[in-house]
Amino acid sequence: MAGAESAASSPVPRGLLLVLPALVAFQAISTDLYLPALPAIGAALGAGVERVQLTLSLFLVGFGVAQLAWGPVSDRIGRRPPLLLGTGLYVLASLACMAAPTIEALVGARVVQAVAACSGVVLGRAVVRDLFPPAEAARVLAFLGTAMALAPILGPVAGGWLTLLFGWRSTFAALALFGAIAFTGVLLAVPETNRRKDPTATRPAVLAANYAGLLRDRLYLARVAIAALGYAGIFSFISGSPHVLIDAVGLSPDRYGLCFAAGVAGWMAGTFAAGKLNRRLGLAGLLRVGTRLAAAGGLAGLALALAAPPSWPAVVGPMFVFMAGAGFTLPTAMALAIGPHPEKAGLASALLGFLQLLFAALVGLAVSALYDRTAVSMMGALVAVGAGALLLVRPALGRRGGDQA
Repeated sequence: MAGAESAASSPVPRGLLLVLPALVAFQAISTDLYLPALPAIGAALGAGVERVQLTLSLFLVGFGVAQLAWGPVSDRIGRRPPLLLGTGLYVLASLACMAAPTIEALVGARVVQAVAACSGVVLGRAVVRDLFPPAEAARVLAFLGTAMALAPILGPVAGGWLTLLFGWRSTFAALALFGAIAFTGVLLAVPETNRRKDPTATRPAVLAANYAGLLRDRLYLARVAIAALGYAGIFSFISGSPHVLIDAVGLSPDRYGLCFAAGVAGWMAGTFAAGKLNRRLGLAGLLRVGTRLAAAGGLAGLALALAAPPSWPAVVGPMFVFMAGAGFTLPTAMALAIGPHPEKAGLASALLGFLQLLFAALVGLAVSALYDRTAVSMMGALVAVGAGALLLVRPALGRRGGDQA
C-alpha cells in the first residue's frame, strides 16, 4: 500500500482528470445513445426484438471478455499504449456500425466496438487505482460516476433527436465522433501511470495463477458480486425500458430519451452523494445505504408493475431510487475489490468487469425473453438483484468492516 499512498500524494495532471470521465463513460455512451433507435433498427433491417437485442447483449459479452486481455496487457506494458489502441479501434468500429447493411453485420461490428470500448473503462479504473489508495479511490470513482452520468442522461435524449431527424445510423456517427475526441484526449493528456509493470503478467501460467487466486478470494468475489448485481439492475432498465416505454406505453423516441435521462439522474444523485458522504459514512456505510435504497426501488417498481398497466411515472420513479442506490454501491464495491491488489490492478479490474458484464448480459436476455408488454420482468429483475446485494453486504465487508481494504 505504500506505493499507492505515495502516488496519491503526487499531483494528478489536470488534463487526466478531464479525460478520465470520458474513458469510464465508454460503455454508457455506447449503449445509451442508440437505445431510442432500437425499434427503428429492427424496422429498417427486418429484425425482431430478440435479434435487435443482440446488438446490446453481445456488446456486453464482448466488452466483458475483452477486459480479460486488456487488464493483464496493461499490467505488463502500461496503461497508455492500450488506451491509444482501444480508442482508435473504437472509431473504426463505430463507422462500421453506421454502414452496416444487415442486422448480422451490425451485431458483428458492435462486438468489435465493445472490444475497443472496454479498454477505456477497465484501464480508467486501473489508472485511478495507480494514483489513489482504496478509500480515496472510492471517492474519486464516485465523482467520476457523477460526471459520466451525463452520458446516460444526455445520450438517450441526443439519440432520440438524432433518430428522429437523421435516422438510426446517425447515432453511430455520433459515437465515432466521441471516440475520436477520447483518442485525442489520451494522446495529449494521459501519462503512463503504471509504475509496477510486470513483464510476466501475460504469460499463460502466470495469468492463470493470478486469475485463479482472485477467484479463490472470497472477499474479492463478494465485492465483485455486489458490483455485478448493481449493474445487472441498471442493465435490466437499459435493455427493457425501450420496449416498455416505447412499445407498451407508446412514447416517441425523443420522449423516451427524456424519461430514460430522468431515471438515470438517480445515478448522478447517488454518486454525488456518495462522494460527499464518503468520509462521514465510510465504505461500509456507503454499501449499507446503497443496497437498501436499491432494494426499496426494486420493490416499489414491482408493486406498481403488478398493480396497473405500465406508465412512465411507474417506471421512472422506482428506477430513480434504484439508480441512486447503485450510485452508492458500485464505486464503493469496485474500490474495495481492486484496492488490495495494487500490483495487478489491471487484472483485478478486468476480472471484475468481466463477471459484472457477463451477469448483466444474462439478466438482460432474461428480461427480454420474459417481456410481456408490461414492466414486470424488468422490475422483477430489480427486486432479485437488490435482495442479493443486501445479503452480500456483510461478507463483502469482512472482519475489519471494509474500511481497511
